[in-house]
Amino acid sequence: MAKKPERGMSEGAKQLLQDLKQKNPGRFYILYGEEDYLCRHYFGKLKELLLDELTGDFNYHKLTAENFSVELLSDSMETLPMMAERSLIHVDEVDLFALDAKDQEAVAELLGDIPEHCCLVLSYVEFKPDKRKKKLWSAIEKNAVMAEMFYQQERELYSWITRHFREEGKQIRTELCAYLLQLCGLSMTRLLGEIAKISAYSGATEIVREDIDAVVEPTMEAVVFDITNALADRNFDRAMDRLHVLVKLRAEPIAIVGAIGAQMRKLYGAKVLKNADELVRVYSMSPGAASFVMTQARRFSQSFCEKAVLLCLDADRKLKSAREDEGLLLEFLILQLAQEARND
Repeated sequence: MAKKPERGMSEGAKQLLQDLKQKNPGRFYILYGEEDYLCRHYFGKLKELLLDELTGDFNYHKLTAENFSVELLSDSMETLPMMAERSLIHVDEVDLFALDAKDQEAVAELLGDIPEHCCLVLSYVEFKPDKRKKKLWSAIEKNAVMAEMFYQQERELYSWITRHFREEGKQIRTELCAYLLQLCGLSMTRLLGEIAKISAYSGATEIVREDIDAVVEPTMEAVVFDITNALADRNFDRAMDRLHVLVKLRAEPIAIVGAIGAQMRKLYGAKVLKNADELVRVYSMSPGAASFVMTQARRFSQSFCEKAVLLCLDADRKLKSAREDEGLLLEFLILQLAQEARND
């Protein structure tokens, strides 16, 4: 299993943050990564530093897949800023490696000689450079600050969540921050939307669990965790009810079985490894998620976890054969897991 990058800040993101603190942006940044909220946040900070209300429109150049050309990029870089020291050029979701060879070579030359009056920012949801295009990749690798934004760790998000609730005039306890993360995952973009919904729903100053449950739509992973919790409680009706929640969310049956199987593999890993730190390393999990899995795993035997993994694999095989009713297969899997839990 390939190891994912550690959560936190990449070296490029640290450099960008330092440049912002010193109010001295560099000439060339690439913003990308799983945490799109931070990409937008730091790009906004660059705009605040480099542009003003009076001349901002003139000194800001945005290029997209619809209007991008090497000529426009070159012209934007050559245009001197009006009544300002710097201009900001934003190339958004343009795959430079997909350009023809002549344009790639021209772009590589431009990236190797960015004028001092420019700050060039490339932004991507996913940045997948084709390193076989050596001249272009070399120009990027040599000159760009590649600021990859990872999901933040739980302890960092607690204070962030608390601060954003405070801005809404609300208070929230740390344990409810953890519960919100369990339901929503680590995406700050999604969390920001859920914070707004919860705050609008709640009529009190302090947020309670009922407020969260009333308006937050849980992720598939959160519902699967509820299913395994219900199996651990031997509450098999609830396990089936939570399966129906996933169906109502219009999750694909193969994705549901995959998510349940992934959780069962983590439970099996917890029984074998017996250490949350090892679970984090092997499964590329956050420490908080690993702690939840370790706690849940204590309620099952290793034998149950082994059988559960095999049952999920069998259900996945049957789903992919497309010979049986998908809904019945899902329900049968939960019934099989319930039987194993009952005998555990």
